[in-house]
Amino acid sequence: MTLLKVLGRYVLTLAAASVLIFLLMRAVPGNPARVALGVNATEESVAELTTTMGLDRPLIAQYGEWLGGLLTGDFGVSLASQQNITAQVIDRAQVSLILVGVALLLALVIAIPLGMWTAQRKASISNALTQLGIAIPSFLVGIILVAIFAVQLGWLPANGWSPPNQGVGAFLSHLVMPVIALALVQGAILTRYVRSAILDVLNQDYIRTARALGQSPTGALWRHGLRNAALPVLTVAGVQFTTLIVGAVVIEEVFVIPGLGSMLLDAVSVRDLTTVQSLVMVLVAFTLTINALTDAAYRLIDPRLRQGARS
Repeated sequence: MTLLKVLGRYVLTLAAASVLIFLLMRAVPGNPARVALGVNATEESVAELTTTMGLDRPLIAQYGEWLGGLLTGDFGVSLASQQNITAQVIDRAQVSLILVGVALLLALVIAIPLGMWTAQRKASISNALTQLGIAIPSFLVGIILVAIFAVQLGWLPANGWSPPNQGVGAFLSHLVMPVIALALVQGAILTRYVRSAILDVLNQDYIRTARALGQSPTGALWRHGLRNAALPVLTVAGVQFTTLIVGAVVIEEVFVIPGLGSMLLDAVSVRDLTTVQSLVMVLVAFTLTINALTDAAYRLIDPRLRQGARS
């Protein structure tokens, strides 16, 4: 029953988001057809495009067609290019997911051992370093990396993207700097949460009991404390995974990466409302999916939640 409630809440939230996004796009002043054709377009051509794109139909009909297309994997036709954007959205989504997925993985690889180490040794210098990492925006880290490793040393390409099927070496060389630019900032944030969670666990009675029975501090933490410390870290990791998409918008511009973020900015610049609303809906669906998966992961980590659901 609990899983059904989670699924129902997910579907209802997604439906409400689709209605809100659609209405907000329609609230933007001006005729999208005239924007697509330019200021010198005649009234006849504007009226023809308005009819062709279905913009003169009732809002409920437009919404139903758009939502039906999304449910069948059709993201619509761009007002700017007059071409279906489905294939482009899928290709760009793959690029963005690779970028943010690898960045989050690297951030966790940095944050978990560093947070555990600084918590056990109560190293105050970590607060200064992580605060510095949080204060520096990811795009500035990217610019610094380009200046050093691309311009000065010439080790890595300054920008661009190479798909994995065109060679692993080229793919990794284009992936390194944008991933590091995203991961360093997220790693600093996650390190602080890991450190805080570990400090809370170290003060628990079961850790002191394990120490009294002869276990080392590290052994007691690994065996008895990590699962409890993982819950707040998991919450933050889920939130940061979604915020990485926002950070990736800027990073994709800095490194000229063809992801969803750069596609969204291009669509906004030409007022391509169809593309904008479909891309925003994709990002909202991604965020809600990550939240749902985080809730499911809670039940895998904490047996008390599973027992509560059964009772």
